[in-house]
Amino acid sequence: MDKKRRKFLKMAGVTALAGISAPAVVKLTAEPSFASSQATGHGNDDAHNAAASTEAAHGAVEEAPQGIRLGMVIDMRKLYGKPELMDKAVNACNKVHNIPHFEDKKNEIKWIWKTPFANAFPEHSNYHASKTTNESDFLVLCNHCDEPPCVRVCPTKATFVLEKTGIVAMDYHRCIGCRFCMMGCPYGARSFNWFDPRPHIEEYNKDFPSRMRGVVEKCNFCGERLALGQEPACVEAVKEAGAIVFGDLNDPNSEIRKVLDKEHTIQRKPSLGTKPSVFYIV
Repeated sequence: MDKKRRKFLKMAGVTALAGISAPAVVKLTAEPSFASSQATGHGNDDAHNAAASTEAAHGAVEEAPQGIRLGMVIDMRKLYGKPELMDKAVNACNKVHNIPHFEDKKNEIKWIWKTPFANAFPEHSNYHASKTTNESDFLVLCNHCDEPPCVRVCPTKATFVLEKTGIVAMDYHRCIGCRFCMMGCPYGARSFNWFDPRPHIEEYNKDFPSRMRGVVEKCNFCGERLALGQEPACVEAVKEAGAIVFGDLNDPNSEIRKVLDKEHTIQRKPSLGTKPSVFYIV
């Protein structure tokens, strides 16, 4: 068993403990303590930073973040001029998660999708941007933030952070369709089912639950696949290009950390303080 496989099995075990593993019927929920607890992610909270600073001032070594914090790096250099690769990532996600296809864009359900640079990174100047930047789409998805505003505004705890992995998860049965989370999300990463999505699913995957009219949905970092020791569908779809790296942001020996330590990356709307777990090499 190679090192990468062992790493995913480790994450799978943690994901299972978090309550989202079931190979046939995926349980996308958690104990109340998970729904209300604060996760210690790759961006620590102010109190923790203050404590660490105090310790550092007295000569103590700052403790490394604990637990697994899953994140993603999208290397756009390997996707420029290859829209078919991005389509493969999008289509793989749609197929695995029973995402409906609506002809009318107003009703579109999006987990991972393509958008121009100006839409993806409005805080970054595109003044005199390169031709490649102007003519390319960028893959975007839920950022699985360390400080997710969607979680704070949800009145029923239908969306919550899985403490063991940092995944921003959803319990569709708790969702009352108020759409507060959609208003709270600054990335447009949530979609509302105005209609019954089931008649619009092109190829049904029996291993993942379809949703119903009147609920919100979004990317779940393929928590159900992680529970089986598999990679996220989008990562697997473009594996030959190595365009998406996924792993534990808290593990200094993980592939994703090695990429982040080496490459300059940007995030979407970092000034908002949400601490996204998705990074881009542009």
